[in-house]
Amino acid sequence: MSIDRAAHADRAAHATEEYRPHRVAVLALDGLLPFELGIPHRVFGRPTDARGRPLYEVFTCSVRPPGPVETDADFAVQVPHGPEALARADTVIVPASYELGPVFEEGRLTEELAAALTLIRPGTRLASICTGVYVLAAAGYLDGRPATTHWAEAEHFQRLFPRIEVDADVLFIDDGDVLTSAGVAAGIDLCLHMVRRDFGTAVANDVARRMVVPPHRDGGQAQYIERPVPDPQLATTTGARAWALARLHEPIQLRDLAEQEAMSVRTFTRRFREEVGVSPGQWLSRQRVERARQLLESTDLSMDQVARTSGFGTAQSMRQHMQQALGVTPTAYRRTFRALAMSE
Repeated sequence: MSIDRAAHADRAAHATEEYRPHRVAVLALDGLLPFELGIPHRVFGRPTDARGRPLYEVFTCSVRPPGPVETDADFAVQVPHGPEALARADTVIVPASYELGPVFEEGRLTEELAAALTLIRPGTRLASICTGVYVLAAAGYLDGRPATTHWAEAEHFQRLFPRIEVDADVLFIDDGDVLTSAGVAAGIDLCLHMVRRDFGTAVANDVARRMVVPPHRDGGQAQYIERPVPDPQLATTTGARAWALARLHEPIQLRDLAEQEAMSVRTFTRRFREEVGVSPGQWLSRQRVERARQLLESTDLSMDQVARTSGFGTAQSMRQHMQQALGVTPTAYRRTFRALAMSE
C-alpha cells in the first residue's frame, strides 16, 4: 500500500488557504446494499480538526435527478443529489449493488451511468466497496491495474475484465488514486485506511474507537480465513497476540509466541494463520509499522528512539519496513503528517 505523497504535499503547500473539507461523493445505484451505503457516511462523517471542524463533507448522489433509489431490502432511500454532484467531489465511492445489469453481465456501462461518470473531474480519487468495483472496471479506470472484490465474485470479475490484475485474497487494494475493497466489513477497513492516509493514524483510530471496530486491518490480510470464529474446544492465539502487543519494543521470537499458548511452533503457526489470515511474522511486522506510525505522528522522538520503541531495533531496519509497507520513509511520513497537523 502506498501513501499518496503528491496529495499530502499539496495539502501542506496550501496549509494557509481557507478551510475546506475533503468532499466525498457516494454514488447510490439501484439495488444498493443499505449497510454498505452507510459505511462512508459513518467513517468520513466523524473526523474533525483541532477546531472541531469536519475534515470531510460527505454527500450521496444518484445517476438521476434527486429522488428515490431502490435498495436490495424492502425499502428505498431518498437521494438528495443528482449526478452533477460528482463534479465537485475530491473522492467518489461506489458501494455494492445487486442490480448492475449490463455492467455486471457484460462489463458495459449504461448510457445513464456513463454520462454521470464523465462529470468526475480528472485527478479525483475513486474507490469501490465490494461489487461497486464493476462500475470502475466497466468505465476503464482499472485497466492494467490491481483490484479486488468479494471473493465469491472474483472469478467472474476476472473473466469479464481480463486486463485487470484481480487479487481475491486481500481485504482492499490501494493503488494510489483508485482503491478497491472486498465486501461489507472490508469496506470499513478501506474507508478507515483512507482517513489514515489523509489525516494520520490518530484520527483514524479515533473514528474506529467510536465505531467499536478494529482500528487497523491491513489490506493484505486474507478475505477468507479458514477459522474466523475459533472452535471453543481448541486453544486460540489471542493471548499470544496481546502479549506481543505489550512487548513490541522487545525481540520476539516465534517460539516465544508459541510458549504463551503452550503450543508447539508448528501448531501455533498453523492456528495463527487460520485465525488471523497471515503468518505470525507478517502480523508482528505490521503491528510494529503501526506503532512506528503512531510515534512519528504524535511524538518528537528521534528516528533511533522510534525504531527501538516500535521493535525494529535500528532506524535503518524501520526505514526498510516502512518503505516496503507504505512506500515512504519514516522522515517523509513524519514531515507529511506534521504539515497536516499545522494546517488544522
